[in-house]
Amino acid sequence: AELQWLLNGTARMGWLNRMTQFKDKSGKNREGASAALFTYPVLQAADVLLYQATHVPVGEDQKQHLELARDIAQKFNNDFCPEDAPVFTLPDPITPPEAARIMSLRDGSKKMSKSDPSEMSRIELADDADTIMKKIKKAKTDPEPLPSEEAGLEGRPEALNLVTIYGAVSGRTIADVLGEYGGQGFGQFKPALGELLAESLAPIAARFRDLKSDRESLDAILARGAAKARERAAPTLAATYKALGLVRG
Repeated sequence: AELQWLLNGTARMGWLNRMTQFKDKSGKNREGASAALFTYPVLQAADVLLYQATHVPVGEDQKQHLELARDIAQKFNNDFCPEDAPVFTLPDPITPPEAARIMSLRDGSKKMSKSDPSEMSRIELADDADTIMKKIKKAKTDPEPLPSEEAGLEGRPEALNLVTIYGAVSGRTIADVLGEYGGQGFGQFKPALGELLAESLAPIAARFRDLKSDRESLDAILARGAAKARERAAPTLAATYKALGLVRG
């Protein structure tokens, strides 16, 4: 938040106005949206730039925010730094060729989100096997069987989503998945996907429960992480103040 405050002087109103997620979340009542929502992309940029990240894994819907981080970093370096001594590293995106954006189990046109009111729209890392299977079996699909080729998924967002999830978790391409399940209905495919997800997520869920049950150890992990983060961030924050000619209190 401290770096965000400093970078607010570099970020341009026009840049923030173009953020598609601000437009989506504010809807038609943009005048009633909070300043915090409007400037949230600057906070995201600060989270990246503070630690001199060179590469950032992002989904397709977050590429614009990383581009904003690059714009802010570039402008700050140009405005306040010697050419041979920039303060900020310009981060590059890392986007996987497949499964960069997983969609809702209830609507293949919307991304899977923890903020969706319906728990049936998403798979949570702490879900048990029965819950995962229930969600997958109730996932929205169409009545047609799976095609044998990827082109046959065009116009079938829910089918594409489930096949994409299977491929991502199993480490296989969509073509490979369709090679095995093409021609089969969702009555056969959904249980296979549910079992794959349950098996793959079981160790994560077990570790989550272990950590959650030991609050003392969890607090210690968080404290160590916070200390390391502050140590890593300190030089960048100091360099930012120096470049701006400000004295940190």
